[in-house]
Amino acid sequence: MSNPTWLSKLETPFLLIDESRFIRNIDRLYNRIGLLGSQIRPHLKTLRSPEAAQYLLKDSSSPATVSTLAEAEGFVKAGYTNILYAVGIAPHKLDRVANLLNKGINIHILLDTPEQALAVAEYAKAHNVIFSVFIEIDCDDHRGGLQPDSDELIKLAKMVDGNGATLTGLLTHAGGSYSCRTGEQLKAAAKTECDAVRQAARRIREAGIACPILSVGSTPTAHYVEDLTGITEVRAGVFSTFDLVMKNVGVCTLDDIAMSVVTTIIGRNKEKGWILIDAGWMAMSRDRGTAEGPIDYGYGQVCNLDGHPYPDLCVSMTNQEHGIIVLPSESSMKTEDFPVGMRLRILPNHACATASMHLQYQVLKQGSSEQETWHRITGW
Repeated sequence: MSNPTWLSKLETPFLLIDESRFIRNIDRLYNRIGLLGSQIRPHLKTLRSPEAAQYLLKDSSSPATVSTLAEAEGFVKAGYTNILYAVGIAPHKLDRVANLLNKGINIHILLDTPEQALAVAEYAKAHNVIFSVFIEIDCDDHRGGLQPDSDELIKLAKMVDGNGATLTGLLTHAGGSYSCRTGEQLKAAAKTECDAVRQAARRIREAGIACPILSVGSTPTAHYVEDLTGITEVRAGVFSTFDLVMKNVGVCTLDDIAMSVVTTIIGRNKEKGWILIDAGWMAMSRDRGTAEGPIDYGYGQVCNLDGHPYPDLCVSMTNQEHGIIVLPSESSMKTEDFPVGMRLRILPNHACATASMHLQYQVLKQGSSEQETWHRITGW
């Protein structure tokens, strides 16, 4: 099917979602995790869109993950009721969490320090609420969380459970998996992640605390985990669109990337071999997540308007509203091959960062020329 006419008429730059790829990516992971006996709690932070969530959440009570309370509030407004706020709770944000609890929302918060646990207990006592808490477990020294064998973990679990809160579960995130480059490395990272949270749960349960939910996840490990015994849910986010970082990690191909920025050529510099486009870092973001990967895609892989990549062609430099594509010296392509007014698609380094530069997304519907717009929940 040829491209719909609106793809050549909308004001550029704009963010485009390829629905067929989006659906294919979702089905791929959901089927995989289902066969392993667990379920997906999708992280909605990539697109932060109620329209996109309809593809990811079967019904209003399906489990979801968010990275800001603005997302939680936005998805609650859209009708969703089971939300994990997977960033460590700041005490001053408990008012907003309590407001959602009082509306009957099943919202869970995350913590890993005694200070947070004490703030939760004091707020709960003062306001007559009971919080649902996850404790973060550190599985790879990537960021936050407690070591699964630490004495502090048991002390914290006892501080939380029954003191203005229920210890609903444990959460870990294998962020270090983004540095993996082979399937064996990813399988090992996934095993380490699951083993860490299982070990932590065993110790907490032996201490007499139920801790029913074990939550693991990252997009790389979700695609390579082999054993989810005892794991309640798997969290992943960028898997629905993928991006060039995930391509470098090895969990997708260029043909799987469902997000691109449509841009227009606005000038050329024949002497330098430059092509100028109207998508700068305000459209693509400043993320250079592929710089240390096996392939450096600059600020994004260049494709034609049909979505077919130009080999070895990326956005090399960006200003605020200008992108510069530098033709490789060995390339057979010439600047004259890219006339002013021609439209291109740019695949993003980091889908979450690129999506954050846009208030809405245009959707290329599979089997239809109809234009559809999805909207983004903004703020924190």
